[in-house]
Amino acid sequence: MVDVIRQDSFWDRPPRVVETPAARATDPVTSHIAAAEHTASGKRGTNVAVVIDLVRAHPGHTSAELARYTELTRHEVARRLPEAETASAVKKGEKRRCAANGTLAMTWWPA
Repeated sequence: MVDVIRQDSFWDRPPRVVETPAARATDPVTSHIAAAEHTASGKRGTNVAVVIDLVRAHPGHTSAELARYTELTRHEVARRLPEAETASAVKKGEKRRCAANGTLAMTWWPA
């Protein structure tokens, strides 16, 4: 579990703008409102930092496996990983069978 977000872990590289949309164009308006609120509150950015720390602490894990180490849901971890990838903090690895749910899943590694 991640207790404290270490600023140095997220900001040890030049910051990049996360350009991954928080809602799909085909999502209902309520999804866009929720995404805007999540971003404006700062929770989205905080959760990206948490996910980056998770990948650095547990390289080669899937989103479901990473979620075991935090209070974030697997879905929140899975949504923030592409944003961390856009920020050049993590990268995709090989697909393998996930130990958490038994499905074929992408692994994630520090960039």
